[in-house]
Amino acid sequence: MLIVQKYGGTSLGDAEKVRMAASRVVKLHQQGHQVLVVVSAQGDTTDLLIEKAVTINRRGSAREMDAYLAAGEQMSAALMAMAIGAMGYPAVSLTGWQAGIETDGVHGNAQIQSIRCGRIRRELQQGKIVVVSGFQGVDADGDITTLGRGGSDTTAVALAAWLKADKCQIFTDVDGVYDRDPRIYRDATRFGRISYEKMLALVENGAQVLHDRSVELARSHGIAVEVLSAFTGAPGTIVGTFESL
Repeated sequence: MLIVQKYGGTSLGDAEKVRMAASRVVKLHQQGHQVLVVVSAQGDTTDLLIEKAVTINRRGSAREMDAYLAAGEQMSAALMAMAIGAMGYPAVSLTGWQAGIETDGVHGNAQIQSIRCGRIRRELQQGKIVVVSGFQGVDADGDITTLGRGGSDTTAVALAAWLKADKCQIFTDVDGVYDRDPRIYRDATRFGRISYEKMLALVENGAQVLHDRSVELARSHGIAVEVLSAFTGAPGTIVGTFESL
């Protein structure tokens, strides 16, 4: 079974959390699965990078900002691969362009056009756990592009679609999709499953649990996405085709 897992910034916020995520990935590998991991930048890394850039040039070009901000996810990917390696298992980190993710040229809000999966397939066939930097790709000119806030969700779903993965899981700091923010409202209701359409409606109303493009991409490719907690390991919310919801 080929499993794609994505870990958000809060799920990788410190060394212990990185090791926790790596341990979960290794367990799947031990069970005989092929595993591809997509990672976001750790914690507040992206915000901190933006703050530093502004001190240099408040009107820096979108192209240079993409080249700069992509480093956050690359650092996470390398750290995850190192954590897996420390547990005695083979892993390789890939940038968006090394993973073959091709985008349009809209810097700061690019859309994935296609994915050349050859490198990823070769690494998986060699028995490695593949860790891909989320949120990024490369345009036709060879320039680094980023996919906008939450773009790592889209990276994960796109890779699951192009690779025809058996499972796509999005690990975050909440244990699924709720009708409203459970961190604010104690009486928020968690969905066991939810349709793409209802998920998109929640996103339009401000829910930040999934990137809107990731939901649209999952719907167009028929990819069921599970949203679950990176800390509890409990089953989460399945986003998919559910006519009755």
